[in-house]
Amino acid sequence: MKILVINPGSTSTKMAVYYDEKPILLRNITHTADELAPFDAITEQQDFRRQLVLDELRQADIPLEFDAVIGRGGLVKPISGGVYEINQQMIDDTLHGCVMHNHACNLGCLIAYEIAQMMPDCRSFIADPGVVDELSPLARISGSPLMPRICIWHALNQRAIARRYARGIGKEYEDLNLIICHLGGGISVAAHEHGRAIDANNALDGEGPFSPERAGSLPAADLIRLCFSGKYSEKQLLKRIAGKAGLNAHLGTNNMREILQHIQQGDKHAELIVDAMIYHVAKNIAAEAAVLCGNVDAILLTGGMAHSEYLVSRLRQRIDFLAPVYTFPGEDEMEALALNALAVLRGKREVKIYD
Repeated sequence: MKILVINPGSTSTKMAVYYDEKPILLRNITHTADELAPFDAITEQQDFRRQLVLDELRQADIPLEFDAVIGRGGLVKPISGGVYEINQQMIDDTLHGCVMHNHACNLGCLIAYEIAQMMPDCRSFIADPGVVDELSPLARISGSPLMPRICIWHALNQRAIARRYARGIGKEYEDLNLIICHLGGGISVAAHEHGRAIDANNALDGEGPFSPERAGSLPAADLIRLCFSGKYSEKQLLKRIAGKAGLNAHLGTNNMREILQHIQQGDKHAELIVDAMIYHVAKNIAAEAAVLCGNVDAILLTGGMAHSEYLVSRLRQRIDFLAPVYTFPGEDEMEALALNALAVLRGKREVKIYD
């Protein structure tokens, strides 16, 4: 089976070609600020990024002959986990309807669908987008009926890591209770109970621990007062939640390598802020143990920051009393997308319909 994988991010478009389980081509196409400047909205970048993907295929002498194209899922309406065939309803919701945020991942299904349409008998999918919602009824309730809890999290990578861990110990993901923490530009923490994420935070716009780019949970009354202070526009305040927030707001950079170098050189303020982030991550992980009533088989740490021994060692000190802790540094998204598409094509996983 020949599969094309497309994973758009804010400043890059990752793409891959898989022949069955084997990656034939892996590319990370970076986009400069000047290249993206002409586009007011993310969705306006669709033609630009699609052409770059097609150019890479042509330069690699890979013909446009695929059984499936799978894209990173966008922030459409909440759905259960799994693989979804891209249909017109999903396209409409991405472009006009249920999109909750203007995020580059919304381009994943648009470009995948468009490229698949160029070939006969080629299917297009998304898998485990960030809006996967399997929350328990208790988890949805907040202290205000005006604002029920929602989750926006690293569903694709977390579930891929969960399955990899389960295979490694000779079990199925559905047999385990896991707490998984994705440590990236945003930080998501989820409680996985027998194959369902029954609790997860809104890692994009204001819940959970602060991260290199996100503010996480904030004092609600102070935030409201800031909104009415007249000092900031709505757009500026939203940036203070996601973008110019977290480590970026405290230290002027979201580059963890740079920050850790400052700490090694004796920067006590940087050490305080990073240790505070670790503290809040640990606190949120411990909270998910309560969701699982203490029945936790393992805690899995993943994402780019899981490469850092500084972060991981300090995090372990606070959480390893809960359950064994294992690290899976980086992301598994490209392979996860390819294997999800392959499972559907081979009839081993049921494809879902978005409606």
